[in-house]
Amino acid sequence: MERPRISIRFRIIASFLLAFFFLLAMAAGSMYFISRLDSRYTFFDEAGNFAFEIQQARRCEKNFFLYGAKSDLYDALSFIGNASHIIETSNEIRSVLKSKDYNALFGDLTKYQEVLNDILSKSDDPGSSQNPRNPILENQLRIYGHSILSLAEDIVQEERLKIKSSTRSFMLSALYLIGINMIVMIWMATELVRQILNPLRRFIGYTQRIACGDFTPITPQRKYRDEFSTLALAVNHMLYELKDKQEQLIQSRKMAAVGTLTAGIAHELNNPLNNISLTSEALMEGLGLYSDEQKRKMLQEIFTQVDRASGTVKNLLDFTRVDKSDIESVDIVKLLDSSLNFVNNELQINHIEVKTELSDELQHVPGNFRDLQQVFLNIFLNCIQAMPEGGVLTILANNDYDANFVRVDIKDSGCGIPKENFEKIFDPFFTTKDVGKGTGLGLSVSYGIIQKHNGRIKVDSELGKWTQFSVYLPVAAERMETMPSG
Repeated sequence: MERPRISIRFRIIASFLLAFFFLLAMAAGSMYFISRLDSRYTFFDEAGNFAFEIQQARRCEKNFFLYGAKSDLYDALSFIGNASHIIETSNEIRSVLKSKDYNALFGDLTKYQEVLNDILSKSDDPGSSQNPRNPILENQLRIYGHSILSLAEDIVQEERLKIKSSTRSFMLSALYLIGINMIVMIWMATELVRQILNPLRRFIGYTQRIACGDFTPITPQRKYRDEFSTLALAVNHMLYELKDKQEQLIQSRKMAAVGTLTAGIAHELNNPLNNISLTSEALMEGLGLYSDEQKRKMLQEIFTQVDRASGTVKNLLDFTRVDKSDIESVDIVKLLDSSLNFVNNELQINHIEVKTELSDELQHVPGNFRDLQQVFLNIFLNCIQAMPEGGVLTILANNDYDANFVRVDIKDSGCGIPKENFEKIFDPFFTTKDVGKGTGLGLSVSYGIIQKHNGRIKVDSELGKWTQFSVYLPVAAERMETMPSG
C-alpha cells in the first residue's frame, strides 16, 4: 500500500488518449495539406485569368500592328489594366511568388503598359495610312509581352511541379504515419496484455497454488499499485481467513475424533479408577490386618493406577490443545506409536490385529507432531470403521532414499473403496458412511495437513478386500546428510 498508485483505468485512458492525439495530428496534417492544395488551385485560377488577360492584350497588340487601329491599343491597355488588378489584389499570387519574381513580373507589366501608352500617343487617327512604325517601341513591346507570358507560364509550371512534389511527399508521409500508427497500436496492445493479461495469469497461478494447499501470501511484483494490488490484498485476506478456518477445522476434527474415541477413553479411565476403588476399599477394611509391606504395595498400586489415568487425560489434553504449529524434527516411530495408543481400545473392541514393520533406520521428518498425529489417527479410524467384523491392520514405514521421503503405508483388510470414489475421498464432506457415522472431514483435513508439510498422500484399494493409504513426508535436510548411500 506504500507504493504509488497508477490505476489500470488511468493507463488505458492514457493509452487511448495517446492514440487519439496521434490520429488527431494525422488528421490536422491532412487538413493542412488539403487547405494548401485548395490555395494552390485558387492560384492556378487567378494565374490562368492573369495569363488570359495578357494573351488578349498581345492579341490586340498584334491586330494594331497588322491593321493600325487605335482601338486595339485601347483594348490592350484595358486587358493590361485587368492583369495589373489581378496581380495587385490576388493574395494567392503574392503568397506563391517570390518577392524577386513578383517585382520582375509587375515591373515588366508596368513597362509593357508604358510602351503601349507611348505608342498610343504617337499614333494618328484610326484608319490613317500615315501611322508611323517605330521598330524600337514595337520590339520593346514584344520583349515585355513575351517576358510577362513566359514568366507567368514558368511560375505556373514551377507551382505544378511543387504540387506534384508535395503530393508525393504527402503520400510518403501518410505511409510512414500509417506504419507509425501500426507500431503505436501494437505497442498499446502489448502494454494492455502486459498490464492486464499477465497479472491475470499470475492470479490464475495463485489460485492453483492455493488449491494445492499453499497459503503463502502474494507479494508485490511492481513498483506501483493498481486494481490488481487491491485484489491481491483481498486474496491475502482470504488466505489468512482460510488458514485460520483450516486450523479451526483441524481442531474441530480433533474434537470429533475425541467423540469417536469416547468409549475407548472411558475404558482407559474406568480400569484404573476401578482398580483404585477396589484397592482403596480393601485397604480401608483391612487396615489393621495388613503388614506395612502389604500396605506399601497397595498404595503403590493406587499410585500406579492414578499415574495411568493421569497419562490418559494428559494425552487427551495434548491432542485437543491448539498450538502454534511449530515445526520440529518428528520421530515417525514415536508418532505412529502415540497415534495407535489413542485407538488401542477401538482395535481391541473390534478384534483388529495390528502388524507393524518399521525400518530400524527410519529418518525423522520436519513437521508438527500434533498435526501429523491427527493425520494418522484419522487414517486409523477410517481403517477401523472399514473392518467392523475384525481384521488386520498393517503398518509399514521405510525410507525412500531416491525421493528423500519417508513412506508410511497403512493397509486394512476391510470392505475397500470403489474405484470411482478414489478422486473424491479427500473432498470435504464426502463420505460413504451412514448418516450420523461420519462427517467426511477426516481425510480432507489429513490431506490439507500433508500438503502443508510438503508431502503427499495416495490411496489404493480393491473392493471387498483391502484399502491402503500411503503417506509421503519429506526428510529433514540435516538428516538426509547422514543417510547411507546406495
